[in-house]
Amino acid sequence: MSDILKIGKYEFNSRFILGSGKFSLSLLEAVINEGEAELITLALRRANNDGQENILDFIPKNLTLLPNTSGARTAQEALRIARLGRELGCGDMVKLEIICDSKYLLPDNYKTIEATKLLVEDGFTVLPYCYPDFYVAKELESAGAAAIMPLGSFIGSNRGLQTKDFIQILVDEINLPIIVDAGIGTPAQACEAMQMGVDAVMLNTAVASAKDMVLMSRAFKHAIKAGRDAYLGGLGRVLEKAEASSPLDGTLTSFLEN
Repeated sequence: MSDILKIGKYEFNSRFILGSGKFSLSLLEAVINEGEAELITLALRRANNDGQENILDFIPKNLTLLPNTSGARTAQEALRIARLGRELGCGDMVKLEIICDSKYLLPDNYKTIEATKLLVEDGFTVLPYCYPDFYVAKELESAGAAAIMPLGSFIGSNRGLQTKDFIQILVDEINLPIIVDAGIGTPAQACEAMQMGVDAVMLNTAVASAKDMVLMSRAFKHAIKAGRDAYLGGLGRVLEKAEASSPLDGTLTSFLEN
């Protein structure tokens, strides 16, 4: 049975989205291949034409690019960066990031709503990165976002699903793909997110900071698939007390009692 991830007009078999920001370019292709990622983010400053190494030269041509608006502090800046990516041949899908503080690196949800409207009007398929707030997510949905990318915890922290309860609300109430971005640190955490019903997980630091990045990419691939299968299979109930796994009728005790 096919299980396709649909984001706007795009379709993917893999639910593992890879961020490329912290990788050595020489290892990037091996990490992509081992994780079977089909969608990869990139900061446009790494897609340069000034004689230095260009990240686009290291990404397999069959992958879909997801340029981000990293560095944008206003909606207009985000629009300019997205347009630049489109002109460089990165396509019309964009991960929208607007971060205005350098201490916590939290996304500015309200400027993100404003920027989503501008980008959608300009023909982009927009995946906004946001703090998981129900009302903000509804506004992003109304603005035409193709997916919502709530943070799991502080970006780059590997602390896991610190915002789990709020992400669950988005999964239950928002009619768009929910993609957990930022904070996932282990395959177990990625599996837990997928079991909740999120549609995909984006990873960067957890893989890039591993001792064996290629092996870790494989581990995340399997964890994400396992979590998705568990969600589709329907997790079993949770009880407060014990319950026998087999019926007590026919046991030696019941036989003697009769």
